[in-house]
Amino acid sequence: MQSVEQKYLILCNQLNDMDKNVLKSVMVENRHEVEKQVVIPRNFVFEEFGNYVFVGIRRAGKSFLMYQRMQQLLSQGVDWSEMLYVNFEDERLDGMQTEDLNSILECHFEEFGKRPTLFLDEIQIVPGWEKFARRLADQKYRVYITGSNAHMLSAEFMTTLGGRYIPVNIYPYSFVEFLDVNNVPHSENDMLATPARALIKNRFNDYLLFGGFPESALMQTKRDYINSVYQKIYLNDIARRNDITNIAGLRVMLKKMAEGVKHPLSFNRIAAVVSSTGRKLSTNSAAKYVDCAEQAWLITPVSNITAKTAEREGNRKYYFTDNGFMSLFLINQESALLENLVAIALIRKYGREDEVYFCNTPNHEIDFYVPEAETAIQVAYSIADDNVRQRELSAFKSLPKRLSCSRRIVLTLDEEETVNYEGMKIEIIPTWKWLLQ
Repeated sequence: MQSVEQKYLILCNQLNDMDKNVLKSVMVENRHEVEKQVVIPRNFVFEEFGNYVFVGIRRAGKSFLMYQRMQQLLSQGVDWSEMLYVNFEDERLDGMQTEDLNSILECHFEEFGKRPTLFLDEIQIVPGWEKFARRLADQKYRVYITGSNAHMLSAEFMTTLGGRYIPVNIYPYSFVEFLDVNNVPHSENDMLATPARALIKNRFNDYLLFGGFPESALMQTKRDYINSVYQKIYLNDIARRNDITNIAGLRVMLKKMAEGVKHPLSFNRIAAVVSSTGRKLSTNSAAKYVDCAEQAWLITPVSNITAKTAEREGNRKYYFTDNGFMSLFLINQESALLENLVAIALIRKYGREDEVYFCNTPNHEIDFYVPEAETAIQVAYSIADDNVRQRELSAFKSLPKRLSCSRRIVLTLDEEETVNYEGMKIEIIPTWKWLLQ
């Protein structure tokens, strides 16, 4: 009977020497990259015996979460003979196929002769990766995977992975994390002190406009960085990955979706709006492009809870995963930015798949309804104007009686009070304070 070592050595012969050398070189350079990274730890507890799939938008911090774990293990005395890290976005690995994935293990065994914990960054680039991941788990390897495509968490892939991985959605920094990396105290006592409160509000304005991408959190000038991330996502993760040739139509579509972020959009409407600018886009293409943008985590849909099930997907609101993208398109649209920020905070907390809704009735619209929390939320930049105040408060009366509602909230930029409106308790809360609750 062949030993495990003999089996590995036989497999090693499947690669020629040049391929092995390239792969080994990539793996060595990847290790050095991990060691030199300055990682600001995120508040995430790793299960010691858990396998993970971290999925989220490009530059949300998925790789840094793996760096955090690897540096944690290195500090505990685990060395590289027991860890294997590969970043599949390295251009030297272009064209890697499913049958090549085992060569990663082969090269590690050739160098160290030990069974490693695997860290596989952006592995979705390799077709058929999920079968390799399933086999690793079946063979009791400890595995950490990242990817920038939401399809990685689809029922199809999760069935193949067979419940052997813990799926985790990764977003850019929350407001709490954003304050932490900027060294801004934000306890309840801090918020009572005028200087600290002013600093929190100042940072909130920055967060509202430019979002929470980890690498930009401490930058003085964020716009160029955000634009570079956006260009990479829409050109690479959406257009190139899905063979989209109508780049101009895609670009105009995303811009128009940002401008209409507060309003439900059908595919017909999206196609018509884009076509009105002179960039032709069919309804079928609009549906495809929207799906591709969702898969790349650029946008997230929210459905109308009062619509019939068959109609929910046809007329949804679409929110951008980070406010920084919105600011690339919008000028003086603080109300849209505020609503987008609230939407992503709710989706981050409750989930991306039909856990957060809006409520559209013939007479009124509730911006958000969360069944799990039995909470209805309106977002208004300011309700100082009597007409705006009346509109926002009265909207809660339209909530269908079949939807349980134990909490009603109006989120504003900085107004705060609790009112009794026609027998309903309604909390008016500054969004920055709500994000810290």
